[in-house]
Amino acid sequence: MQITFDNIFIHSHITAENDLYNHYHFPEMLSRYDSNYIEFKTFPKLEDLKEAERYLREFHRKHGQKHVKFKFPANEKIPAELVKFLNQENYDIGFLELYAIEPHQFPDVKDNPDIKVQIVTEKNLRDFLALQYQQDIIFGRNFADQKVELNKRIFEDPAILQLLALYKGTPAGAVDVIITKNTAEIDNLGVDEAFQKKGIGSGIQKFVMDTFHDKTVILVADGQDTPKEMYKRQNYQYLGYQYYTQKVEE
Repeated sequence: MQITFDNIFIHSHITAENDLYNHYHFPEMLSRYDSNYIEFKTFPKLEDLKEAERYLREFHRKHGQKHVKFKFPANEKIPAELVKFLNQENYDIGFLELYAIEPHQFPDVKDNPDIKVQIVTEKNLRDFLALQYQQDIIFGRNFADQKVELNKRIFEDPAILQLLALYKGTPAGAVDVIITKNTAEIDNLGVDEAFQKKGIGSGIQKFVMDTFHDKTVILVADGQDTPKEMYKRQNYQYLGYQYYTQKVEE
């Protein structure tokens, strides 16, 4: 099957749609930028972008949100006219990269008795939530508190599997795996700083590969971050990119 950004799960709802864009809104977590934004179907003209900006800013302000975020069509560079405007208005511009792998292509991972990967159940949910909270608190208490509630809802979703990795018995890493008929999407993969470079991330991924050996494993990486280099070394196939822009307004 052909994998595109349309295969990536979005924690959000389409609250408005027209020929130019979809407006995603997630009242369950208003502080999550990745769930509250406009995604353009085609590149807007400058005046259309300004109008979408006015609309989204007003909408977000009514809901106590301080950010404005746009995603652009996949595998296309932002036109120079729009880049100039976004830079003038102090937007941050970044891009995402899409990767996929067939589980049998993942490199062999030596068994490490210090690392145990567990499916999250009622027994270890508290440990999972505590580890996630520790990683999310850097974005502020409000964000971390809302993320706890989101993680609890995800726990109840049969289409998403949460995994917790232990290093010598201590919670050290976690991931969400979003399951569809043909794909298993790795989302929110994180390892605590104190346990970096011990093979925990690879151990979590190997667990995913073994569990979903009959599916294509997919993920989205920040195009400006270092983990994408790890995915390339692990035989993931690069499939495309998507630009986005955002600004936080006080």
